[in-house]
Amino acid sequence: METTETTQANSTPFPNIPPVIESNDSDYRDPGVPSTVAIAGHPLHPLSVIFPIAFLALALGTDFGYWLTRDFFWARASIWLIGLGLAGGLIAAAIGLSDFLKIERVRKRTAGWVHLILNVSILVLTLFNFLLRLGDPEARILPWGLVLSLIVGTLTSASGWFGAELSYRHKIGVVGAGSRRYP
Repeated sequence: METTETTQANSTPFPNIPPVIESNDSDYRDPGVPSTVAIAGHPLHPLSVIFPIAFLALALGTDFGYWLTRDFFWARASIWLIGLGLAGGLIAAAIGLSDFLKIERVRKRTAGWVHLILNVSILVLTLFNFLLRLGDPEARILPWGLVLSLIVGTLTSASGWFGAELSYRHKIGVVGAGSRRYP
């Protein structure tokens, strides 16, 4: 029978899934790097992304609702959700950009650059999607508004994965006392 010490030695203190881009064992032993934008040590970036992600995901749903029913309600809901997602996304981007610029470890990670590039792409596509619908929210949903919403939804999922890689695998933007520089 295994002892508790043997069981603990065989279990990993980090995710047991393979990294998508990179991994460094020193990150797992590091205490983590706190966010540069926090209240009482609680990082604000993970909190600030919740609503933009929800709004943009719901916009994809309302675009599908319009496609299925051609009801103007769904077109109006979509433009509001896209506008709110864009506004919230800009706030989340400002907070995330602060961490990106002030924490060297983020810039030294491929996941940090991928997360940044995906988020900038999401904001640009969302702005284009919003401007496309201004004036007549119903006229341009099909096909381009729906296509843009689908692309934004897909990119948001990928960006979320890399953001989680930064937080959970590389311990960036967490409660910790590690160096902002690369270990």
